[in-house]
Amino acid sequence: MAHHCPAAPNVKVLSHDFWMPQLHRSRRIWLYLPPDYATSGRDYPVIYMHDGQNLFDDHASFSGAWHVDKTLNRLHAKNDYGAIIVGIDNGGEHRLAEYSPWARARMGGGQGSQYADFVALTLKPYIDHHYRTLPQREHTCTWGSSMGGLISFYLGLKYANKFGKIAVFSPAFWFNSPKIYDWAAQQRHHWPTQVYLMGSRTESIYMERHLHQAETVLRRLGFADQELTLLLRSRGGHNEKFWGKEFVPAYKKLFGGPVPKDLLKQQWYMDEAA
Repeated sequence: MAHHCPAAPNVKVLSHDFWMPQLHRSRRIWLYLPPDYATSGRDYPVIYMHDGQNLFDDHASFSGAWHVDKTLNRLHAKNDYGAIIVGIDNGGEHRLAEYSPWARARMGGGQGSQYADFVALTLKPYIDHHYRTLPQREHTCTWGSSMGGLISFYLGLKYANKFGKIAVFSPAFWFNSPKIYDWAAQQRHHWPTQVYLMGSRTESIYMERHLHQAETVLRRLGFADQELTLLLRSRGGHNEKFWGKEFVPAYKKLFGGPVPKDLLKQQWYMDEAA
Protein backbone atom coordinates (compact mmCIF):
# COMPACT_ATOMS: atom_id res chain seq x y z
CA MET A 1 0.00 0.00 0.00
CA ALA A 2 1.33 3.44 -0.92
CA HIS A 3 2.51 5.64 1.90
CA HIS A 4 0.14 8.56 2.37
CA CYS A 5 1.91 11.89 2.54
CA PRO A 6 -0.39 14.62 3.86
CA ALA A 7 -0.08 18.33 3.12
CA ALA A 8 2.37 20.36 5.19
CA PRO A 9 1.01 22.38 8.16
CA ASN A 10 1.37 25.64 6.19
CA VAL A 11 -1.18 24.46 3.62
CA LYS A 12 -4.85 25.08 4.25
CA VAL A 13 -8.10 24.90 2.36
CA LEU A 14 -8.99 28.54 1.74
CA SER A 15 -12.52 27.57 0.79
CA HIS A 16 -14.40 24.37 0.01
CA ASP A 17 -16.86 26.25 -2.17
CA PHE A 18 -15.30 29.40 -3.59
CA TRP A 19 -17.85 30.85 -6.00
CA MET A 20 -16.91 31.11 -9.69
CA PRO A 21 -19.42 33.64 -11.08
CA GLN A 22 -18.22 33.21 -14.67
CA LEU A 23 -19.05 29.48 -14.55
CA HIS A 24 -21.95 29.49 -12.06
CA ARG A 25 -20.36 26.85 -9.87
CA SER A 26 -18.06 26.67 -6.87
CA ARG A 27 -14.69 25.10 -6.23
CA ARG A 28 -12.27 24.11 -3.47
CA ILE A 29 -9.24 26.42 -3.30
CA TRP A 30 -6.00 25.50 -1.50
CA LEU A 31 -3.54 27.99 -0.09
CA TYR A 32 0.15 27.50 0.68
CA LEU A 33 1.77 30.30 2.69
CA PRO A 34 5.57 30.44 3.17
CA PRO A 35 6.76 29.20 6.59
CA ASP A 36 7.65 32.73 7.70
CA TYR A 37 4.47 34.37 6.39
CA ALA A 38 3.07 35.09 9.87
CA THR A 39 6.30 36.68 11.14
CA SER A 40 8.10 38.25 8.17
CA GLY A 41 5.79 41.13 7.30
CA ARG A 42 6.91 40.65 3.70
CA ASP A 43 4.89 40.56 0.50
CA TYR A 44 5.22 37.47 -1.68
CA PRO A 45 4.90 36.49 -5.33
CA VAL A 46 1.92 34.28 -6.13
CA ILE A 47 1.67 31.13 -8.26
CA TYR A 48 -1.81 30.13 -9.43
CA MET A 49 -1.77 26.37 -10.02
CA HIS A 50 -4.45 24.22 -11.63
CA ASP A 51 -5.45 20.65 -10.66
CA GLY A 52 -5.18 21.74 -7.02
CA GLN A 53 -6.06 18.24 -5.78
CA ASN A 54 -2.68 17.00 -7.00
CA LEU A 55 -0.36 19.62 -5.52
CA PHE A 56 -0.02 18.95 -1.81
CA ASP A 57 -1.84 15.95 -0.38
CA ASP A 58 -1.56 12.38 -1.69
CA HIS A 59 -4.97 11.55 -0.28
CA ALA A 60 -6.69 14.36 -2.21
CA SER A 61 -4.89 13.57 -5.44
CA PHE A 62 -5.85 11.46 -8.41
CA SER A 63 -2.51 9.61 -8.62
CA GLY A 64 -0.10 11.07 -6.08
CA ALA A 65 0.84 14.68 -5.43
CA TRP A 66 3.54 17.05 -6.67
CA HIS A 67 4.40 17.83 -3.00
CA VAL A 68 5.00 21.46 -3.92
CA ASP A 69 4.59 22.43 -0.26
CA LYS A 70 7.42 20.18 0.96
CA THR A 71 9.63 21.31 -1.91
CA LEU A 72 9.09 25.00 -1.18
CA ASN A 73 9.57 24.43 2.55
CA ARG A 74 12.94 22.77 1.81
CA LEU A 75 13.94 25.66 -0.42
CA HIS A 76 12.80 28.12 2.24
CA ALA A 77 15.13 26.44 4.75
CA LYS A 78 17.93 27.28 2.28
CA ASN A 79 17.00 30.98 2.22
CA ASP A 80 14.67 30.99 -0.77
CA TYR A 81 12.47 34.09 -0.63
CA GLY A 82 9.28 32.06 -0.90
CA ALA A 83 6.00 32.29 -2.78
CA ILE A 84 2.30 31.90 -2.09
CA ILE A 85 0.66 29.02 -3.96
CA VAL A 86 -3.03 29.18 -4.80
CA GLY A 87 -4.19 25.71 -5.83
CA ILE A 88 -7.45 25.63 -7.74
CA ASP A 89 -9.11 22.22 -7.75
CA ASN A 90 -10.13 20.94 -11.13
CA GLY A 91 -13.86 20.54 -11.56
CA GLY A 92 -13.92 16.76 -12.00
CA GLU A 93 -16.51 16.28 -14.71
CA HIS A 94 -15.97 19.93 -15.70
CA ARG A 95 -12.17 19.63 -15.97
CA LEU A 96 -11.91 19.20 -19.73
CA ALA A 97 -14.42 21.98 -20.29
CA GLU A 98 -12.74 24.48 -17.97
CA TYR A 99 -9.21 23.77 -19.17
CA SER A 100 -10.00 24.03 -22.89
CA PRO A 101 -10.70 27.43 -24.50
CA TRP A 102 -12.46 25.72 -27.43
CA ALA A 103 -14.68 22.68 -27.69
CA ARG A 104 -13.37 19.57 -29.42
CA ALA A 105 -15.61 17.34 -31.50
CA ARG A 106 -17.04 14.42 -29.51
CA MET A 107 -15.03 15.45 -26.42
CA GLY A 108 -16.73 18.69 -25.40
CA GLY A 109 -14.86 21.51 -23.73
CA GLY A 110 -14.81 25.18 -24.49
CA GLN A 111 -15.20 26.94 -21.12
CA GLY A 112 -11.54 27.90 -20.81
CA SER A 113 -12.23 31.55 -21.52
CA GLN A 114 -14.65 31.81 -18.58
CA TYR A 115 -12.25 29.88 -16.35
CA ALA A 116 -9.41 32.25 -17.29
CA ASP A 117 -11.69 35.19 -16.49
CA PHE A 118 -12.42 33.64 -13.09
CA VAL A 119 -8.73 33.28 -12.19
CA ALA A 120 -7.73 36.74 -13.45
CA LEU A 121 -10.76 38.83 -12.51
CA THR A 122 -12.22 37.11 -9.43
CA LEU A 123 -9.67 34.92 -7.68
CA LYS A 124 -6.54 37.06 -8.13
CA PRO A 125 -8.18 40.25 -6.78
CA TYR A 126 -9.48 38.27 -3.80
CA ILE A 127 -6.04 36.86 -2.99
CA ASP A 128 -4.34 40.24 -3.44
CA HIS A 129 -6.89 41.85 -1.12
CA HIS A 130 -6.73 39.28 1.67
CA TYR A 131 -3.04 38.30 1.67
CA ARG A 132 0.32 40.04 1.52
CA THR A 133 1.08 39.58 -2.15
CA LEU A 134 3.28 41.26 -4.70
CA PRO A 135 0.34 41.88 -7.05
CA GLN A 136 2.31 43.15 -10.04
CA ARG A 137 2.36 40.96 -13.14
CA GLU A 138 6.11 40.29 -12.88
CA HIS A 139 5.49 38.53 -9.55
CA THR A 140 2.42 36.57 -10.69
CA CYS A 141 2.60 33.13 -12.30
CA THR A 142 0.13 30.63 -13.77
CA TRP A 143 1.30 27.01 -13.74
CA GLY A 144 -0.22 23.72 -14.82
CA SER A 145 0.34 20.34 -16.43
CA SER A 146 -1.41 18.42 -19.20
CA MET A 147 -4.81 20.13 -19.71
CA GLY A 148 -3.69 22.48 -16.92
CA GLY A 149 -0.69 23.31 -19.09
CA LEU A 150 -2.99 24.20 -21.98
CA ILE A 151 -5.06 26.54 -19.82
CA SER A 152 -1.96 28.10 -18.21
CA PHE A 153 -0.59 28.97 -21.65
CA TYR A 154 -3.95 30.47 -22.65
CA LEU A 155 -4.53 32.31 -19.36
CA GLY A 156 -1.03 33.78 -19.32
CA LEU A 157 -1.36 35.14 -22.85
CA LYS A 158 -4.97 36.30 -22.52
CA TYR A 159 -4.16 38.16 -19.32
CA ALA A 160 -0.57 39.13 -20.06
CA ASN A 161 -1.28 42.38 -18.18
CA LYS A 162 -1.69 40.30 -14.97
CA PHE A 163 0.62 37.30 -15.43
CA GLY A 164 4.30 37.83 -16.12
CA LYS A 165 5.30 34.19 -15.65
CA ILE A 166 3.81 31.13 -17.36
CA ALA A 167 4.86 27.55 -16.52
CA VAL A 168 3.57 24.93 -18.93
CA PHE A 169 4.34 21.28 -18.09
CA SER A 170 3.51 18.48 -20.57
CA PRO A 171 0.73 20.53 -22.18
CA ALA A 172 -2.26 18.87 -23.84
CA PHE A 173 -2.04 21.30 -26.76
CA TRP A 174 -3.40 18.55 -29.00
CA PHE A 175 -6.85 19.08 -27.48
CA ASN A 176 -7.13 22.54 -29.06
CA SER A 177 -4.68 22.23 -31.94
CA PRO A 178 -4.36 24.09 -34.25
CA LYS A 179 -6.69 26.70 -32.71
CA ILE A 180 -4.47 27.40 -29.69
CA TYR A 181 -1.56 28.30 -32.00
CA ASP A 182 -3.69 30.38 -34.36
CA TRP A 183 -5.14 32.28 -31.39
CA ALA A 184 -1.75 32.75 -29.70
CA ALA A 185 -0.31 34.14 -32.93
CA GLN A 186 -2.91 36.95 -32.80
CA GLN A 187 -1.93 38.09 -29.29
CA ARG A 188 0.27 41.11 -28.60
CA HIS A 189 3.58 40.94 -26.81
CA HIS A 190 3.63 44.19 -24.83
CA TRP A 191 5.43 43.22 -21.62
CA PRO A 192 8.44 41.10 -20.63
CA THR A 193 7.13 37.62 -19.80
CA GLN A 194 8.90 34.47 -18.65
CA VAL A 195 7.53 31.33 -20.32
CA TYR A 196 8.78 27.91 -19.22
CA LEU A 197 7.80 25.00 -21.48
CA MET A 198 8.65 21.49 -20.27
CA GLY A 199 7.87 17.94 -21.31
CA SER A 200 9.52 14.64 -22.11
CA ARG A 201 10.03 12.64 -25.29
CA THR A 202 8.62 9.49 -23.70
CA GLU A 203 5.25 11.01 -22.75
CA SER A 204 3.87 11.15 -26.25
CA ILE A 205 5.19 11.04 -29.80
CA TYR A 206 3.66 14.49 -30.29
CA MET A 207 4.92 16.27 -27.15
CA GLU A 208 8.18 17.48 -28.68
CA ARG A 209 6.44 18.83 -31.77
CA HIS A 210 3.80 20.67 -29.76
CA LEU A 211 6.34 22.27 -27.43
CA HIS A 212 8.41 23.47 -30.38
CA GLN A 213 5.28 24.76 -32.11
CA ALA A 214 4.36 26.84 -29.04
CA GLU A 215 7.91 28.17 -28.86
CA THR A 216 7.84 29.10 -32.55
CA VAL A 217 4.59 31.06 -32.13
CA LEU A 218 6.02 32.95 -29.16
CA ARG A 219 9.23 33.80 -31.02
CA ARG A 220 7.21 35.17 -33.92
CA LEU A 221 5.31 37.33 -31.45
CA GLY A 222 8.62 38.81 -30.40
CA PHE A 223 9.49 36.88 -27.25
CA ALA A 224 13.23 37.20 -26.68
CA ASP A 225 15.61 34.32 -25.94
CA GLN A 226 15.80 35.26 -22.26
CA GLU A 227 12.00 35.13 -21.97
CA LEU A 228 11.68 31.56 -23.22
CA THR A 229 12.79 28.25 -21.75
CA LEU A 230 12.06 25.01 -23.60
CA LEU A 231 13.17 22.00 -21.61
CA LEU A 232 12.71 18.63 -23.30
CA ARG A 233 13.63 15.70 -21.08
CA SER A 234 14.74 12.49 -22.72
CA ARG A 235 12.43 10.57 -20.39
CA GLY A 236 9.60 11.19 -17.96
CA GLY A 237 6.03 10.05 -17.48
CA HIS A 238 2.87 12.05 -18.00
CA ASN A 239 2.28 12.10 -14.24
CA GLU A 240 2.57 14.02 -10.97
CA LYS A 241 5.82 12.29 -10.00
CA PHE A 242 7.56 13.70 -13.09
CA TRP A 243 6.02 17.16 -12.70
CA GLY A 244 6.85 17.30 -9.00
CA LYS A 245 10.50 16.53 -9.76
CA GLU A 246 10.59 19.24 -12.39
CA PHE A 247 9.12 21.89 -10.09
CA VAL A 248 12.42 23.09 -8.60
CA PRO A 249 14.35 23.93 -11.79
CA ALA A 250 11.28 25.65 -13.22
CA TYR A 251 10.64 27.61 -10.02
CA LYS A 252 14.26 28.71 -9.79
CA LYS A 253 14.33 29.73 -13.45
CA LEU A 254 11.15 31.77 -13.06
CA PHE A 255 11.79 33.28 -9.64
CA GLY A 256 15.58 33.48 -9.56
CA GLY A 257 18.45 31.76 -7.82
CA PRO A 258 20.41 28.54 -8.30
CA VAL A 259 19.08 25.08 -7.46
CA PRO A 260 20.62 23.95 -4.12
CA LYS A 261 23.25 21.23 -4.67
CA ASP A 262 21.72 18.64 -2.35
CA LEU A 263 18.38 19.01 -4.13
CA LEU A 264 20.22 18.73 -7.43
CA LYS A 265 21.48 15.28 -6.47
CA GLN A 266 17.97 14.00 -5.80
CA GLN A 267 16.77 14.98 -9.22
CA TRP A 268 17.59 14.24 -12.83
CA TYR A 269 18.75 17.70 -13.75
CA MET A 270 21.90 16.37 -15.38
CA ASP A 271 19.64 15.00 -18.11
CA GLU A 272 19.99 18.24 -20.00
CA ALA A 273 17.63 19.85 -22.41
CA ALA A 274 17.81 19.08 -26.08
